[in-house]
Formats: sequence, structure tokens, C-alpha cells
Amino acid sequence: MPRSFTVLAGVLLLAVGIALIAGGGPPLAGSVAPIALPNASATASTPAATTSPDSTTLSPTPEPIPDGYRIVMPRLGIDLPIAEGDVQRDVVIQRTPENFAFHFPGTAIPGTLGNSYIYAHARRGMFLSLWNARLGDNVSITRPGGDELKFVVTEVHRRVLPADTSWLQPTDDERLTLQTSTGPNRDDPRFVVVAAPQ
Repeated sequence: MPRSFTVLAGVLLLAVGIALIAGGGPPLAGSVAPIALPNASATASTPAATTSPDSTTLSPTPEPIPDGYRIVMPRLGIDLPIAEGDVQRDVVIQRTPENFAFHFPGTAIPGTLGNSYIYAHARRGMFLSLWNARLGDNVSITRPGGDELKFVVTEVHRRVLPADTSWLQPTDDERLTLQTSTGPNRDDPRFVVVAAPQ
């Protein structure tokens, strides 16, 4: 995997939480801040991580998630279009849009083998209600052609440390990893839900 991908991904993961707070107005109950990757290069606004490089962190996909994907969790009232995360917009400009869930670049596209990592703000109408996820909850991903991928929640992790990069790792199975934050600060724990195909 090219080191530049790991560096860009790490910068995005470390800084997007701050960007979402600065660019999206006051959080109702915190903002998303994806988990940090090991040893991201420091920039003026983003400190370096404290762990060593790991060449197995992500396996980049050749293209971003296509337009037209949507995530729905009926019991939780989640119904959002999925867009590709964007380093320039989310980190450099610090203007991450609301009312979307974002596919983390380099993770699997939903419906393919591997770990599809999707994150969104912890705000009403977005992923705030993810905090109420339970084992057995249904998750569906609608693809551009209209077909529906069905998943069921198999794991709920309420307080994941921001430096825990294991949630972004590629997997040998198909899964969704859904993430939001538990508070507005970069160091606040993350809320992570894992779902497997039905």
C-alpha cells in the first residue's frame, strides 16, 4: 500500500472531528471524529499519532463509493445518503457537510468482500440515534440500481478509544463498521457498531 494513502487517511481521521465541529455549527450531542490511523504525518493543525507505521492498515479501493448509495436503520430512524469522505473538504477546508453518512476512502464498498467503514455526525437526523443500537437491529444499504443489501447488528461498542485503529482494518468477511462520536472533542471515545450480512 502506498505510504501517501496511509498518511492522507491518517490526517483525515485525526482532523475530521475538529473540522466537523468548526464547520458544521454547534453539535447537538457531539460530532463524528473517525478513529486515528497510526503515524499520520503532522501538519500545522493536526498532531502526529504516537504509534508506529502499519502497512496493513487499509487496502485502498480503486474508486470511491458511487453516487446513489443509502444507509437505513428503520428502528433508529436513520436514513441517509452515503457519500465518499474527502480529505480536502473535510480536513483542509474544514467544511464537512451534514445530512450525509460518509464512506471512509480505502475501505470496501458495501456489497463487496471486506470492511465497509461508514461514519456520520452524532446529530439528530444523522447518526445520533446510533447510540441506541442493539444486537439484532436491521441495517440496509440501497445501491444505485435500487437493490438492497441487508445486514444485522452483531456488535455494539460504546466507548472505543480514538487511537484504536483495529476498526479500520481490512477483513476477510463482508461487514459494515458504523461509527460516530460520543462528544465534541477529538479525544472523546467513539461509538462503533458492526453489522454482518443477513
